[in-house]
Amino acid sequence: MLTTPITAALVRGALDLEHTERGVLPHRLPSQARRQIPDGQLAMTEAQPSGVRLVFRTAATVVELDVIATKRAYLGAPPRPDGVYELLVDGRLAGRASVTEGDTLTIDMSTGSAESRPGPVRTLRFTGLPGEDKDVEIWLPHDEATRLVALRTDAKVHSAQSSGRRTWLHHGSSISHGSNAATPTGTWPATAAALAGVDLINLGFGGSALLDPFTARAMRDTAADLISVKIGINLVNSDGMRLRVFGPAVHGFLDTIRDGHPTTPLLVVSPILCPIHEHTPGPCAFDPDGLREGKVLFTATGDPAEVKAGKLTLTTIRGELARIVKERSATDPNLSYLDGLDLYGEADHAELPLPDRLHPDAATHRLMGERFAMLAFGGTWAS
Repeated sequence: MLTTPITAALVRGALDLEHTERGVLPHRLPSQARRQIPDGQLAMTEAQPSGVRLVFRTAATVVELDVIATKRAYLGAPPRPDGVYELLVDGRLAGRASVTEGDTLTIDMSTGSAESRPGPVRTLRFTGLPGEDKDVEIWLPHDEATRLVALRTDAKVHSAQSSGRRTWLHHGSSISHGSNAATPTGTWPATAAALAGVDLINLGFGGSALLDPFTARAMRDTAADLISVKIGINLVNSDGMRLRVFGPAVHGFLDTIRDGHPTTPLLVVSPILCPIHEHTPGPCAFDPDGLREGKVLFTATGDPAEVKAGKLTLTTIRGELARIVKERSATDPNLSYLDGLDLYGEADHAELPLPDRLHPDAATHRLMGERFAMLAFGGTWAS
């Protein structure tokens, strides 16, 4: 077996690679942005490689990848499923695998404290691949941080030639990150990218789409042909902002992106339906009754009466985003708006309710990806 160094030439979807004593850790925010991260939540989620994949060309019939995965355990909550690695040959799924051991991150939801424990290296092995030259992609788990330790094959590996496809840069919340999706290619952004034939850079961060200036600067400095930002749910469920601050913060975020991408097609996407927060502000919390029954459910704890004083709801945010985009588009013809209810709305919720009241399930991720491909990539934004 031949060992190939894991370098930036083989990795797509990451903005930075951190070389550690225990392997290469892909990051979805650059080092300068990471130095400004204010909490452990974003530090954890930006290192979870949603949309990150190894891409290379080879005639190998056997591919092995040594990894150290980070397993998350939440005290008082059901065990999490193991992350899934998917191998694609010339764009078609050819294998799936998981590792059951690795580093362990134990999180106490009641206090927010976390404890890390190092674990072993484990090997993923894919066999029976076609013997001719082919493009191989290994998609890393969208919700499980992974250190890449070694790549081995039974034939030489070459950097994949440029596909000539456009690059789509997307930012959003845990829904864009892929929470409750079953596989890394099954998140709605990955589904939409595959249908549209574009290369994805997914900056969806669980709990952390909060209009952070360092995220806007990272997007400003990242080469892209198409850009989208999905704004809203985290601002409501964190109860982190009021209406007076929200509008200028959106303008500032978009202004920063435009500093690096003055004419790139830019799409603002409002929140999908989430009944608990349509008219009730945050903060969002775990439902204690659900936890006692072994279920993870969320509930809105804000007071609807406070909306008049500036507390945010999803309904408020959709109206504000539509207004902001309409105003800006008068001088920015490459700016567009997509109502999140067109991706998942009332009729969809009746058939495919959010299983934890906050995040879509695997079937809904597929539905949203198909609709985004049709509405966004099939519309004027991507033309």
